[in-house]
Amino acid sequence: MESQTITILFVGDERCGKSTLLSRISRGRHNLKGKDSITLLRDLDQPFIFDIRTRRGEYRLEFYDTSSPESWRLLRPDLVILCYDISQRLSLINLQRVWNKEVRIAGVTGDSTPVLMLGLKRDLRSENDPNGIIYPQEAYRIAQEMRLDKYMECSAVTGELLEEVFDDICTTALKTTTSEGGQSEGGCTIM
Repeated sequence: MESQTITILFVGDERCGKSTLLSRISRGRHNLKGKDSITLLRDLDQPFIFDIRTRRGEYRLEFYDTSSPESWRLLRPDLVILCYDISQRLSLINLQRVWNKEVRIAGVTGDSTPVLMLGLKRDLRSENDPNGIIYPQEAYRIAQEMRLDKYMECSAVTGELLEEVFDDICTTALKTTTSEGGQSEGGCTIM
């Protein structure tokens, strides 16, 4: 049986943690819990490919991020993940003002393409942030205002919530291959 390909696009500011997340995931599911060494993947190696097998069949997940040597604006992904750095308020502002509009203006998302929001570097959330701490509730509210399908957050360095985020991404990606699609049924859900 031939595997079905699902294209997933990660967008967000440079250095917000996308490459670290993909590097950590690339080490395999058994390395998602707890701290583990991370060897960063090279942008030239994109797409980052992950093969998964379920009862419904075999799937090939192709992960791209915005530093892809191929123009990400030419992709027609099955799933888009808007990423921001939890420790940098400007990253969240850019997600709202720049990245959400970029993917929609570039025509990357279709009417049925699910768009998720992912907060990265959860381990760096700090009460001492001079710009104010970004609590999950605030980010979730912003995801709802932007009419996104889901809000998630994790730390690739410590592994906190990493397995849950990977499962959510895979579940949503696999739903895009069904007749019901991967979009949520009206409103953002929180993981």
